[in-house]
Amino acid sequence: MSAVSTVRKTPALRLRAWGEPPTLTDLEVPEPTGSEVLVRVEAAGICHSDLHVLDAAPGALPYRPPFTLGHEIAGQVVAGTGVEIGDRVAVHGPWGCGTCRRCTAGEDNYCDRRAELAWAGAGLGRDGGMAGHVLVPHARHLVPIGDLDATQAAPLTDAGLTPYHAVARLRLAGDASVVVVGVGGLGHVAIQILRAITPARVIAVDVREDALALADRSGAHRTLLARADTETVLRRETGGADAVLDFVGSDPTLRLSAGVLRPGGDLVLVGSGGGKLTVTKPGPLPQGASVSLPFWGARRELTEVIALAGAGKIRVETELFPLAAAGEAFERLRAGRIQGRAVLLP
Repeated sequence: MSAVSTVRKTPALRLRAWGEPPTLTDLEVPEPTGSEVLVRVEAAGICHSDLHVLDAAPGALPYRPPFTLGHEIAGQVVAGTGVEIGDRVAVHGPWGCGTCRRCTAGEDNYCDRRAELAWAGAGLGRDGGMAGHVLVPHARHLVPIGDLDATQAAPLTDAGLTPYHAVARLRLAGDASVVVVGVGGLGHVAIQILRAITPARVIAVDVREDALALADRSGAHRTLLARADTETVLRRETGGADAVLDFVGSDPTLRLSAGVLRPGGDLVLVGSGGGKLTVTKPGPLPQGASVSLPFWGARRELTEVIALAGAGKIRVETELFPLAAAGEAFERLRAGRIQGRAVLLP
């Protein structure tokens, strides 16, 4: 079905040039053509990846400003083909070339032509969802959410999908132990996913007491404040972790992650903290260890994440802001003063 919006203008938070703060402006509501779908945004999450975009030096990323920010999006279909007008949807944010084997399988996050593209997805080089409306390239990027609150569905498209993709790749026995390093927007959802779909004992580590309180609320079996002896304590309690999910990715967390891993264990690096881990043999990693760098997740996995949320098995802890207060939300995130996920309401 197709429909034409009667709204002529839509607010949008735009990155106009590298090194400049984003600007809230009014744009013409885009008209979908071809396979495109127009979604009226109900909620848009804020991620540390957005800060990386805002802080990037010219040439550091392949994206070409200006574009609208926001890659965590949920809303209602208002126009387009191959869709039902009025359907409430979450947007699968990684947009690839659309034609390679992985894209046609719904795995745009690992698009074979990623290096050739000037974007990574919605709000990452292409116009995203920190706006009243977003133009989605194809209906295949949409996942129905039914009556799930948009303030939950939006952050689940990354804060839920990315840890789900990371956890789903692990093979964990009933006596496995998993260490989650960094209990922020993704980390607290990762704990819930681990509890929901694996038998593992989950141990959370963070430098912040309030983050450990969030880990407790999210179902962690054990929490530890990061200190000089944390590696020793973890090794004593676990005998070596079967997997470590590092949602920070700094030098200290990577040293800790490698240090507590058991032989044959999995180190999953999700955070983009700029840390370095030198892989040598012998080196900091135990024998048989695997290191993975998961990026986002597949559309079918987003469907599974939405189903978990619909069943009440995972819930994002959110702080809500109007779109006009995006600057305040960014600064609070930068200062580490957001519990869970910040979500903007257009």
